Amino acid sequence: MSLIAVENLSVAYGANTVLRNVDLRIEPGEIVTIVGPNGSGKTSLLRAIIGAAEPTRGAVRLKPGLRIGYVPQKLHIDQTLPITVERFMRLTGKVSREDSRAALATAGVPDLLKRQMSRLSGGQLQRVMLARALITRPDVLLLDEATQGLDQPGSAAFYRQIEEVRRETGCAVLMISHELHVVMSASDRVICLNGHVCCEGTPAVVASAPEYRALFGTGTGGALALYRHDHNHDHAHSHEAAE
Repeated sequence: MSLIAVENLSVAYGANTVLRNVDLRIEPGEIVTIVGPNGSGKTSLLRAIIGAAEPTRGAVRLKPGLRIGYVPQKLHIDQTLPITVERFMRLTGKVSREDSRAALATAGVPDLLKRQMSRLSGGQLQRVMLARALITRPDVLLLDEATQGLDQPGSAAFYRQIEEVRRETGCAVLMISHELHVVMSASDRVICLNGHVCCEGTPAVVASAPEYRALFGTGTGGALALYRHDHNHDHAHSHEAAE
């Protein structure tokens, strides 16, 4: 049984429909990356999955008992608020020091337990938020552009850690990213979203398709090409190429 099944999902905010007829399944242990231009509905899709956005049509079905860990884009910490990483890890419930240490170790920052949250670097903060998401030992980890604001080496290191988390825990990962190297190096499947699913497939299959090259380009500027792409390609052909 799929961990998550999104079926014919549409989401609207007032008169603005941001998602139309989206179908998506997440299977145990796989890493799936969603890409798409700004305003394409990526975050709305994740919000619908966790129950924070109400579908106007269709449904999101979760495997009974599914445990979800969620890492948001960013967390704003009041620099005057004295709160340690250990206390932050306990904000949503009773968490033992041992569990906190284990989650931080899995996230790649085993020595931050006593550090002040306000003194963490951007990369350290993202790792701590990842650790907090791992406390519940999730079956699936959702990441909403979790490296936003990090430089490229920091982003690459974070996503290498995500691959390590998958290997160590066996959890599935559904992440939003605009970074081409992440899509190609860390994903089992890539889904292009622009209000609807435009194209999808394994990285190898998608990378060989003309539609993918039009979407990302073939050089170092490929990641930026994503935001210039208007999806005027033949959707039916794109689906066929990605299957």
